[in-house]
Amino acid sequence: MTEMNAVVAAAQETTGPIETDAVIIGAGPCGLFAVFELGLLDIKAHVVDILDRPGGQCAELYPEKPIYDVPALPIVTGQELTERLMEQIKPFAPVFHFSERIDSLRKEGDGRFRLVTDAGTEFIAKVVVVAAGGGSFTPKRPPLNGIEDYEGKSVFYSVRKIESMRGKDIVIVGGGDSALDWTLNLAPVAKSLTLIHRRDEFRAAPHSVEKMRKMVEETTVRLMIGQVTALEGANGQLTGVDVKTSSGTERIACSAMLPFFGLTMKLGPVADWGLNLHENLIVVDTERFETNEHGIFAIGDINSYPGKLKLILSGFHEAALMAQAAHKIVYPDKKLLFQYTTSSSSLQKKLGVK
Repeated sequence: MTEMNAVVAAAQETTGPIETDAVIIGAGPCGLFAVFELGLLDIKAHVVDILDRPGGQCAELYPEKPIYDVPALPIVTGQELTERLMEQIKPFAPVFHFSERIDSLRKEGDGRFRLVTDAGTEFIAKVVVVAAGGGSFTPKRPPLNGIEDYEGKSVFYSVRKIESMRGKDIVIVGGGDSALDWTLNLAPVAKSLTLIHRRDEFRAAPHSVEKMRKMVEETTVRLMIGQVTALEGANGQLTGVDVKTSSGTERIACSAMLPFFGLTMKLGPVADWGLNLHENLIVVDTERFETNEHGIFAIGDINSYPGKLKLILSGFHEAALMAQAAHKIVYPDKKLLFQYTTSSSSLQKKLGVK
């Protein structure tokens, strides 16, 4: 059992309400960095995520897709960023509750919050940090008969490991960034790759479209303008798809299909917690990133404020200011002395720095 899994198992074995300083909802990059910022201030955290692993959208949707705008890391994949953040928060021993969703939240008479998950886990926390990205998300399923039989076997809505696609005849369907990104990333390992889109115009980054068209010219990738109308195969394994084009219907042999029709994002139970919302996002201030409910904070893509940029680095900044405000709630009688990790011996001791 890994160290992280041991912490998860410990959480699952606990009976009765779990009392903690903070509950963080969401284990994406912002939620993980919130553990770090809170930990520096001696605020212990439990982390709850509906997914079965840390990383949020980075790990679920594009674990091997490169990210270029994380400070000091010229290039890092979603999975690498998750692993680095997990390494960074080890000294603070957060407890993870994966594959659980916070279904209810209410304020107790003493000012703390009671949270209950869909698995029945209960928490009593002094502060709550909502770092749930866009909320609960699921890929949009193409309207194809019997597609459910192939999902997870030869129809995939995300790619966890590029090597799992090596040597396959791949069909990618879509015209956005995800479709183009995976076309470029999988073409080198695929036996064949066909990109299918309903029109010869794309919603992806121009440089990605340009690279794709160059691959088409070099016959590394085949581009078809049309729509997938039927799947062929048995026992969950695709053998081909039917594509309707302007000249008729053509059967394309394939062993894997990746449809990228976007995601359906829903706030879920968060919408029922009495928080001020704007276009399905949680309104916060920019001093503390606190909601209209004192003690509940929102950071990352889930929040809204004037000038908001949906960037990971923005979420990291929000986590730092949130932690400063949370300290006043968790330790109301303790004065907070601002310190730098580069020079503070007490912070370095917490981090295990020699």
